[in-house]
Amino acid sequence: MSEHQATAFSPSTAGSLFHARWAINAAFFANGLMIGHWAPKIPVMVERLGISEGMLGQLIVVFGLGALFALIVGAWLVTKYGSVFVVRWTWLFLSISLILLTLVPSLFGTALALLWFGMFLGAMDNAMNANGVAVEVALDRPVMSSYHGFWSLGGLVGGLSGGAMIVWFGEMGHALIVTGIVLALMFYAWPRLMSDANMDSDFDAQQETGAQAKKRKTGIPRSFGIYLLGFAALLSFASEGTIIDWSALYFRKELDAPLIVSGYAVAAFSFTMALMRFLGDGVRARFGDRRTFIVSAAISSVGLFFGGYADNFYLACFGFFVAGIGMANVVPVLFSAAGKYPGIRPSVGIAVVTALGYAGLLFIPALVGIVAEYYSIGIVYVGWAIIVLGVAALGFVLPHIDGNRTKKT
Repeated sequence: MSEHQATAFSPSTAGSLFHARWAINAAFFANGLMIGHWAPKIPVMVERLGISEGMLGQLIVVFGLGALFALIVGAWLVTKYGSVFVVRWTWLFLSISLILLTLVPSLFGTALALLWFGMFLGAMDNAMNANGVAVEVALDRPVMSSYHGFWSLGGLVGGLSGGAMIVWFGEMGHALIVTGIVLALMFYAWPRLMSDANMDSDFDAQQETGAQAKKRKTGIPRSFGIYLLGFAALLSFASEGTIIDWSALYFRKELDAPLIVSGYAVAAFSFTMALMRFLGDGVRARFGDRRTFIVSAAISSVGLFFGGYADNFYLACFGFFVAGIGMANVVPVLFSAAGKYPGIRPSVGIAVVTALGYAGLLFIPALVGIVAEYYSIGIVYVGWAIIVLGVAALGFVLPHIDGNRTKKT
């Protein structure tokens, strides 16, 4: 075990596992909180820099490049140093991102600050998911959906409070307060994170035994089905990213909403995402993964349509509220299917779906600026409603999504 890793807790020590679980809950919450507070900051940044929707889209590409690069590098760092080391230090560097975005006076400086933000957001995301798996294995029961519930809860808190904090305390006051909260959560979690030493071998041992293990393959998967799951994840993540990145500007520019409510779309979406993710394991156990996936995607499509077709921010908030109900359990089903895909090791299958999903989350929303300049952001959401309805239809043919057990990394 690397000297950078925390001392491993014994799985039999219930108290240690309790603290380890709450430490990683805090990490997910902090990561989501940063995203939630980023959304209401976007229209302020656009006005301060005097840039168009197209230019904002290009800046979001920079943000996405940083995050995708960090996902790859972060995975290597987790392998070399352990997830605890990476979670701690990416958390620290991520915490100052809003301050950097407030301080930079130029477009080039903003691009560099967004690159910083994306890099440490992505690397922390990868590491906290890895650490979450270690705790889940030690607990011997599925808890990953609840972790992501805390991520959505962080987005909810950020979306609800971000606009008001900017109005009351100014852009820099808002950034300083959020940084202080994120650092406080980090100091709580720092000594309580559980080491993931030997996690890979333990995880593989639990997933596959005997003849099944010999059939598992490493390397690049050749099965078309795993990429079909990844394509569904790409579209699902992309619609979620469009709400996060563009809803605040949509409220301000097209629905004439006051700044104080600019983050309410993300808040409404995150609220129902969090609620349904906390309930997700029970829903999937009762109705089955395929039915959950199809119905959830269809509900999300309805919400996106109302969000984009709205003529006031009240109706738009309701639309995004409904979209969150649906979207919450679409992605967990896809991750679960990837983790048990026949002939492919769980880590490889999940990596494929994760990479394609994050490509959708980080890059496709950046193209919205091009459409918005010629049409409107509202039209984009209506378009996504149609696409996500197609994702629901895809659920009838997606391979290996019939299981109930949640296994998300």
